[in-house]
Amino acid sequence: MTEDTQPASTTENLTLRLNKPLHSLTAWQIQKIDEVLSKLGPFGEVRLIKERGRLRFIERMESESLLGPYSPGR
Repeated sequence: MTEDTQPASTTENLTLRLNKPLHSLTAWQIQKIDEVLSKLGPFGEVRLIKERGRLRFIERMESESLLGPYSPGR
């Protein structure tokens, strides 16, 4: 997968060029997955649920550390 060299946080329309066609996801589903991932905190998990061969649900789970405030070096 290759993409234009622009930051992921831009709101401009971008074109994504793929080496081969998508079989399981639509462009809208990819956008929704990205949206859910961007809203997760530092301890999060996303699960994609497939039903009858099609993506049906996105499950989001977040965990909270009991060790205190999160810092990347911990």
